[in-house]
Amino acid sequence: MSRKKHCCDCGRDLKKDETALTRKLIDVDTEDFYCLDCLAVFLGCTVQDLKEKIQEFKEQGCTLFL
Repeated sequence: MSRKKHCCDCGRDLKKDETALTRKLIDVDTEDFYCLDCLAVFLGCTVQDLKEKIQEFKEQGCTLFL
């Protein structure tokens, strides 16, 4: 059974795509995960930018997003 992950910044429960995106953009072995809002601040981009990247990675067949 998988343990629910939480944003390391704000504590919000994370969705699967948020944990996958953190792994893809930060480090595949990270223990610190971010929600889209906090990841956007951390990376200096918009939430919409991140949503577009999620879609791109899914279309590319990235296995983190299965």
